[in-house]
Amino acid sequence: MIRIVPKPTDTPGDNSTGAVIRELRREGVAFSLLDLDTIDPLASPITGDTIWVCGMKQDIHQFECLDVLSMENNVVNSPDAIATCASKVKTTALLLKSGIPSPETLFTASRPLAEEFLARHGGVVSKPVYGYDGIDVRMVSSPGDLREAPYYLQEYVENDRDYRVFVIEGRAVGAICRRSPHLTHNIHQGGIGTPVEIDPAMQEIAAGAAEAVGADYCGVDLLPLNGGYTVLEVNGTPNWHCMAAPIPSLMARYLIGKEQESRR
Repeated sequence: MIRIVPKPTDTPGDNSTGAVIRELRREGVAFSLLDLDTIDPLASPITGDTIWVCGMKQDIHQFECLDVLSMENNVVNSPDAIATCASKVKTTALLLKSGIPSPETLFTASRPLAEEFLARHGGVVSKPVYGYDGIDVRMVSSPGDLREAPYYLQEYVENDRDYRVFVIEGRAVGAICRRSPHLTHNIHQGGIGTPVEIDPAMQEIAAGAAEAVGADYCGVDLLPLNGGYTVLEVNGTPNWHCMAAPIPSLMARYLIGKEQESRR
């Protein structure tokens, strides 16, 4: 059985869960929705299934439910991968360890270190450690712009666009270029997405980023830099706004394959 944890931010006009469900129905595959807030994973009869986390709340109960369920089921993405992608700090650490290009980053509770990093770069980008949809991503130009510790700061890479690359099992299957007049080009912050071809450099770095964080599938955000790309972050429960690639169909086939593997 394929069990689906719906994305909590789905709306009638932007329903990621529903798009994949339609493809599963088209394939005649059995599935059910799984509400993590209504179960006790310590006494759950769910075992041997494929659980797809289209999205989840960032709270302790839902994460612990998934973690326990993953002991007897195949959870996609794994709780470890979801937790890693939720933390910009751990994501950055794994990217650096794997040699994946990423903007120079500082994570500290020390204001003097934060001010020194800011002075060296002249201007940096401040991001929440656990953030999504480009919310509260800010440019910091002076010490007075720094808020309370801890500080997650990245060098500002001058740009007029970024790229979201959708990766499934190490293969980039879709990509868009996102543009906006703002610091962040996220679609939820008013960015406009346009489908683009996946070039070899994009494939290589996006696949490497997915492998570094241990994600079966993910959205990798890139900035163009020096003829190549640098990784901004990796999303473990990604949307696929504006992509020309048939992501819902690809995701449905991927889940069907995972379920078939678990039954062998």
